[in-house]
Amino acid sequence: MTTATLSPVAQLSRDEILRYSRHLIMPEVGMDGQLKLKQAKVLTIGAGGLGAPLGLYLAAAGVGKLGIVDFDVVDYTNLQRQVIHGTSDVGRAKLASAKDRIYEINPNVEVDTYETRLTSDNALQIFKGYDIIVDGTDNFPTRYLVNDACVLLGKPNVYGSIFRFEGQASVFYAQEGPCYRCLYPEPPPPGLVPSCAEGGVLGVLPGIIGCVQALETVKLILGKGEPLIGRLLVFDALAMSFRELKLRKNPDCPICGAHPTITRLIDYEQFCGIRGEEQAPQAAGIPEITARDVKKMMDERKPFVLIDVREPHEYQICRIPGSKLIPLSEFPKRMNELNSADEIVVHCKMGGRSAQAVGLLQKAGFRKIHNLKGGILAWSDQVDPSTPKY
Repeated sequence: MTTATLSPVAQLSRDEILRYSRHLIMPEVGMDGQLKLKQAKVLTIGAGGLGAPLGLYLAAAGVGKLGIVDFDVVDYTNLQRQVIHGTSDVGRAKLASAKDRIYEINPNVEVDTYETRLTSDNALQIFKGYDIIVDGTDNFPTRYLVNDACVLLGKPNVYGSIFRFEGQASVFYAQEGPCYRCLYPEPPPPGLVPSCAEGGVLGVLPGIIGCVQALETVKLILGKGEPLIGRLLVFDALAMSFRELKLRKNPDCPICGAHPTITRLIDYEQFCGIRGEEQAPQAAGIPEITARDVKKMMDERKPFVLIDVREPHEYQICRIPGSKLIPLSEFPKRMNELNSADEIVVHCKMGGRSAQAVGLLQKAGFRKIHNLKGGILAWSDQVDPSTPKY
C-alpha cells in the first residue's frame, strides 16, 4: 500500500542525495522511494517513550513533514526511556525539546507542533493534513479516539503499546483490515490496567516498539513489504520472543463494520468510564485527606494507622515514617489486621491503588478511613522534600 504520490517537480538536493545515500543504493527504495518519503506527511501522537524513537528515525529517514501532538513537559523520570530529550531539557515543553532534536538530526524536515490535548473537538482537524497517524499514547480514551478519527478519515493508524517488559504493535487500517475496536471492542475497567507511572516500563522497550512503528510507517510510505495490517505483533523482552496474532475484521464493529453505529467522535473518557483527570476519588465516594493534614495528625499524636499499599520494591525506594506495608494484592486477606485501628489512612504512589484499598475497607464496614490525596508523591511535595520521587 502506497500512501504518498510523487509530485512532478519532486527532487532531492545534492546534500540530500549524500544524506540518504544508503537508502538510494537500495533498489527497494531508490530515488523514487526517497522522494515518496520526502513528500510524506506523518503525525505522531505523543513525544514520550514511543514518540521519541518515532521522531528520531522518521526524521533521519527523510519524512518530509512531521507533526507532533503533546502538551507535557520533560521530567527527570522521562529520561530513562524518552531518548529524544536530555537532562538540560528538564522543565521544557516536550514539543520544543523534540523539535530541536529533530532539526539537529535532519534540518530538511518540516516539523509542525500541536501543544494541546487531543480531543474529539480537534482530532479530525489536526489529522486531516497527514497521510499516516502513529499512535504513541499510553491511555485508553486517546487510543479509541485516534482509532475512530482514523477510521472516519480513512487513514492508517500505526499502533504501539508498552508495559513493563511487554509491547505490542500493529497497523489498524479499516479500508484494508481490522481497526482497534475490532481487537478491543470494550476498554478495560478503570484502574484495572496500571499506567507506566504505576507499573513501570523497561527503558529499552519503547525504543524497540517505537522503532517497529517507525519501520511500519516507512513501509507504508514506500508501499513495500507486508505491513502489520491484520496482524498483532507481541514482544516479550524477558523471553526475547516475538509472537504474531492474526486479527480479523469484526463485521459488527460499531465504527468499521457493515452497519456502523459510531458516525462521529464521541466522549471517550465517558466511554472508558473516566470523567477526566480532574476527577478526584472524593467524587467517587472515597474520603480523602491531604499530606499536610496527615503530618498534623502525626504532630498531634492522634491515634491512627498509616497503611502503604505499594509493592515491597517500591517500599524500599522511599516510605513515610510509621507506615505499615500491606500490598494491595494482599489487602483483602489482611484487612483483619486493622480491626483494632481507631482511624486509618491509606496511601500508595499517587492515590489510585490506595483508593481501591479504601473502597475495600468501606465494603468491609470500616468507617474512619481516608485516602492520602496524591500519595507519597504529595508527601514529598507538601511535607518532606527529602522523600525521593520515582
